[in-house]
Amino acid sequence: MTSNSELSTSRSATSCTCSTEVRAVVAEGVDLLLFAGGDGTARDVFGALGSPGSPGVVPCPVLGVPTGVKMHSAVFAVSPRAAGEVAAAWLARTGGVRLRDAEVMDRDEDALGEGRVTSRLFGWLPVPDVPVRVQQRKTGSTAASPGAVGGIAAEVAERVGEGLLVLGPGGTTRAVAAALGADVSLTGVDALALRPGHPPRIVARDAGEDTLLALGPAWIALSPIGGQGFLLGRGNQQISPRVLRAAGGRERLLVLCTETKLAALGGRPLLLDTGDDALDAELSGHLPVITGRRRTSLYRLAM
Repeated sequence: MTSNSELSTSRSATSCTCSTEVRAVVAEGVDLLLFAGGDGTARDVFGALGSPGSPGVVPCPVLGVPTGVKMHSAVFAVSPRAAGEVAAAWLARTGGVRLRDAEVMDRDEDALGEGRVTSRLFGWLPVPDVPVRVQQRKTGSTAASPGAVGGIAAEVAERVGEGLLVLGPGGTTRAVAAALGADVSLTGVDALALRPGHPPRIVARDAGEDTLLALGPAWIALSPIGGQGFLLGRGNQQISPRVLRAAGGRERLLVLCTETKLAALGGRPLLLDTGDDALDAELSGHLPVITGRRRTSLYRLAM
């Protein structure tokens, strides 16, 4: 068994190696530094380069290719394909692409222990500013009113009826589960068996892909990440293309979002990055978002 101290030592060694490699590459002179990973890798790159304008820092444009579990930082393209498009636009200097200072974020573990999903700011890195193709940072969600959450929960219960409901991670889905009468995890994927007139029964906690597939046909309820708008492909990779197809695709997908959280996106679409282009294309388009009891808003999903 690996101890926490051993994991910390391993993490430090990896970070040190990454920083050395980043500095060596930048010293050779590059137009754009591409890196693949998640928020941990973004923090390592930031540790090597520092914030723009800091003493002794040589400005170097960077861009993250999203391949991690969580990408709360604003230094990532919305998908690997988008990263290629942004890199090509920057290197060709087409469309007047400029740089902007983007936030390097990571999950706040102290807040997580208090039952809140929020992010901590570590600094900024310069990235090519290509709207829609480069993601926004994750923002913390304000607590939704009990009335709004209760309305969403009642609508979900009516649509599912007697059946299985898979809940993606996040504060909104957890609040909806609580309104239904279940205590689910904040960052995992759980499954509830619903039956009208009875309290929900938890049939799986922190479930992985294999467990979800073994459960059989289910409704899948997801809420987008605040600020970014990601619905699939960020922090909920357990709900894989195989799971989504087995559930029935669009017809069994319930998107849950308060009106306040939806309005904060400013009209930007909800984003899909499942790793399966064909599935993302099938899911794209306008889909009803449940915002309350008998209340839905047609909103666009995009790759």
